Amino acid sequence: MESESARMSSAAEARFRIDYPNSEPRVIKVVALDEVSERVVKRVASRPWQRANFFTALEFEDMPRGQGCSMDGWSMKAWLSDLAGRAKALVEEVAAADLVVMVSSAGTSAAAAAVIGEACAARKIMTMALIIASEQRDEELSRTLAALRPYASMLVIASGDEYIEEMLAALRA
Repeated sequence: MESESARMSSAAEARFRIDYPNSEPRVIKVVALDEVSERVVKRVASRPWQRANFFTALEFEDMPRGQGCSMDGWSMKAWLSDLAGRAKALVEEVAAADLVVMVSSAGTSAAAAAVIGEACAARKIMTMALIIASEQRDEELSRTLAALRPYASMLVIASGDEYIEEMLAALRA
């Protein structure tokens, strides 16, 4: 009787093999939500990445419904700023992403996470939040966790700046 391994190596079974990699690098958008995380994101962005884009600011512009990039009743237009300082529409950047990573420092309110989370939810884009833990008190960390939890599929407390680089590398950014 032929072993399972020998049978799977046969010409008859070879027709079922996939001859190309089973996964492509994800398109990842990394957004700093505050000034402390902005410094970290800028440093992390200086490394070579495959398909990651880094943003540092979020600005809001109220617009009447039905104008601009209103989607499913979303009447606020949000802008990101890339590392070169160019304004990018949040909705367009989210639409081109497989994953949006929000980076925040402990102790900040992370109000921008609500807008980013709403844009990602409308497009069914997975979100992840990384909180940079520092010497902040537990209640400040808890406040940031509570602010980010509704908008992140995965929420991680990063023990240091290096953890963010390692996480993006693990995600094949």
